[in-house]
Amino acid sequence: MNTVRGARERARTEVAAAIKDEARRMLAAEGAARLSLRAVAREVGMVSSALYRYFPSRDDLLTALIIDAYDSLGAAAEGADEASGELRPRERWNAVCAAVRGWALAHPHEFALVYGSPVPGYAAPQDTVGPASRVAECLIGVVRAAHAGEGLDRPPLPAGLRAEAERMTADFAEGLPPEATAALVAAWAQLVGLLSFELFGQFHRVVEDRDAFYAHAADRLAGEVGLRAA
Repeated sequence: MNTVRGARERARTEVAAAIKDEARRMLAAEGAARLSLRAVAREVGMVSSALYRYFPSRDDLLTALIIDAYDSLGAAAEGADEASGELRPRERWNAVCAAVRGWALAHPHEFALVYGSPVPGYAAPQDTVGPASRVAECLIGVVRAAHAGEGLDRPPLPAGLRAEAERMTADFAEGLPPEATAALVAAWAQLVGLLSFELFGQFHRVVEDRDAFYAHAADRLAGEVGLRAA
């Protein structure tokens, strides 16, 4: 009985993977707003009623794709951080940022799904929050290591922003100076913005050496967060 159950679970996993692969192809061709369960079912050779047993609605399928994208990106960031764990915090930061860009360039449509325009009628459920936090948690870990070790150069923080920075610190960056937390949030938003400009064409005929430009920008943001240069 266990053997039969295991075979059924493997078959279900394989079918679900095939459905998601076809959905990703459609995302690349037509965008998330036009994703259709009926069209996916047709392309994978299933009747739509059978596909609903795997993903009851378009939103369920979108959620699965979003979680997969965030987890894949998070794994890339965490792998880079682990590989650079013996380096100084600023070098670790730069390694993580480079890995994030590498993932985005390799998966532009998944990047657009999680960081692009909202999909009309879709509201991301709580299930996406943990996966979405993985890169941010990785960067927080780098800054926390610097704070506990060689120290941070605290960036300036306007008095009017201190209460909000303290709230953010208590919510997701406990133990960091509020100055660093506020700078971290701004840095992550700017990194995503840089990648959006690159992937969506806004750097065309503006930035030619994009490797060097992004590396410089990521390192500058490390300094703004308070990570010390060599």
